[in-house]
Amino acid sequence: MLHQSKIQIRLIALVLLVLISLTASAQSPASKPNIVYIMADELGYFELSCVGNSNIKTPNIDRLAAQGIRFTQGLAGSSVCAPTRACLMTGKHSGHTSVRSNGGGTPLRAEEVTIASILKDVGYATGGFGKWGCGGRGSTGVPEEHGFDVFLGYYDQVHAHSYYPKYIVRNSEEVPLAGNHGLSNGDTYSHYVIFKAALDFIKANQNQPFFCYLPITPPHGIFDIPDEDPAWALYKDKDWPEQAKRYAAMVSMVDRQVGEVVTLLKQLGLTQNTVIFFCGDNGGADYFPTPDLPRGFHSANVNPETGVSFREKKGTLYEGGLRIPMMANWPGKIKGDRVSDLLWYFPDVMPTLAELAGAKVPDDIDGMSIVPELLGEQAAGRAQPQHDYLYWEIGGQTAVRMGQWKAIQPRKNRPWELYDLGRDVSEQNNLATSNSDILTKMKAYAVAAHEPVREGVFHNRAIHERDRRAKFGDSRQQANASAAPVPFPATGLIPQKQMKLVRCSSEADGANRKAVCAFDGNPVTHWHSEFQPIRHEHPYELVIDLGARRTVKGFRYLARQDNGWNGAFKACEFYVSNDPKAFGTLAVKTEFKKTKIPQDIACVPVTGRYVLVKVLSEINNGPWASAAEIGVIGD
Repeated sequence: MLHQSKIQIRLIALVLLVLISLTASAQSPASKPNIVYIMADELGYFELSCVGNSNIKTPNIDRLAAQGIRFTQGLAGSSVCAPTRACLMTGKHSGHTSVRSNGGGTPLRAEEVTIASILKDVGYATGGFGKWGCGGRGSTGVPEEHGFDVFLGYYDQVHAHSYYPKYIVRNSEEVPLAGNHGLSNGDTYSHYVIFKAALDFIKANQNQPFFCYLPITPPHGIFDIPDEDPAWALYKDKDWPEQAKRYAAMVSMVDRQVGEVVTLLKQLGLTQNTVIFFCGDNGGADYFPTPDLPRGFHSANVNPETGVSFREKKGTLYEGGLRIPMMANWPGKIKGDRVSDLLWYFPDVMPTLAELAGAKVPDDIDGMSIVPELLGEQAAGRAQPQHDYLYWEIGGQTAVRMGQWKAIQPRKNRPWELYDLGRDVSEQNNLATSNSDILTKMKAYAVAAHEPVREGVFHNRAIHERDRRAKFGDSRQQANASAAPVPFPATGLIPQKQMKLVRCSSEADGANRKAVCAFDGNPVTHWHSEFQPIRHEHPYELVIDLGARRTVKGFRYLARQDNGWNGAFKACEFYVSNDPKAFGTLAVKTEFKKTKIPQDIACVPVTGRYVLVKVLSEINNGPWASAAEIGVIGD
């Protein structure tokens, strides 16, 4: 009996040792998967050859999808660059994020948790390579303050438009690029430098779990690729528009580099312990349209097999602005040759990666983990949850997704629309009237989802502005040196300091492009109508309070003083009234010339307190309006 008890004790001890061993193994760094997350900037849903595009060849990305899982209803966090990245990084939808505008450098708040910070907490090396978009230099949003051991590339998205800037940024320090002069002029292709750094990061951290985040800039920005790149040889002789060929070559370059990542992981023996995600960042743009191809030469939003299209494009909350290519690959863990119609979006990435890594997510996120869909419900130990609803807001637009139902308010104060995407993916048949009960429920979700935005802050905006100018390099410096802003004479003007803005029909994000910049006395700043995510059309209206009843004798206009002409007034009407809501009699109508010097237009003297400026057209026939200064001549 005593002998039997000893045996039982030994068996119990052995079981405990095994359990302790298994627990330690499950919690050890070696069991945590490496994560490579590649996000191509502005790549359209239908631009990959795996979905039937015959223009662009992407064999490596196709293979990644074929050997893993491809999602048909993976959706972006927003329809433009900066907000969609904030949703991805924070696990929050755009009703909760601190970055909801697309100015380029709007920062995360200092205390915000990101994917990188939660992975770093559980032992991951964290590296980012490409375009950040969640906080310019000199702000609370820089990546090295949000969990990244290293981030190399562009912090600001305007900087990221050029592949030949004089420098890129690593952990807020400038990294010079030899022989570069900005725009398309230079010797060092920035993307090569950024991508090589990502491969070096993987090599350097092969013996510990790593998170390699690659929000790469191609194919967005200026469509530049060196003629020596092997991808250019695939398209250079095509009978296509030059820009369409360059764009296709950039996508094929990305495809080649996806293959290089896969090859490197195999060489390092990391294939079985690395999950790779590949996606676009927001809906595609209808680039390079022709009469025969009005939705763009490569038809980013048109199904090449059926001809059915997503409505609209990048910048809107219709499907063309939100549908993205999305796939995941993990040999031995994710079964291959799968196509999933699971409805999910960028806020779900954080909880998914956290579950894979054994990390804890904040309590205030909006995402759900899709691990059961990736690995299978048996492996995950539970069924895949579903969203009650998905939510987006950007620039006055709001959208809600509930299963196959999509509700959208395309602009503030416009009626809501309702679509059944299961039957109408092109969003053509508005069912708002016939299904008012469903729309009422979805509108209530929208109200519950929104909270006022609380952005991060800049403690040194000057270095952020330096990065934005770096896109232009020497060309901007030369232009600034040779063409300083023209003075705006105050002679004969009603004092601008007494003028106040009453209303404006459209203004861009950014302190230096607001409507009040049109009469702030500083020619360096300028009012610009909104151009993203919504591009409005003429006419544009600006109503100004003169501070008291005045006798108005004319008007003075100064076009924007930088290197551009977008928005410079052509046809324009001026009205004067004592009621800011009623402008009856036209004071004067004119057409301004294409010049950077002040232009005066006289009118028959008229008395009133309020002035309406109505811009009817732009000097280059574009859809915008802009003004460095507007003055009112009078007593």
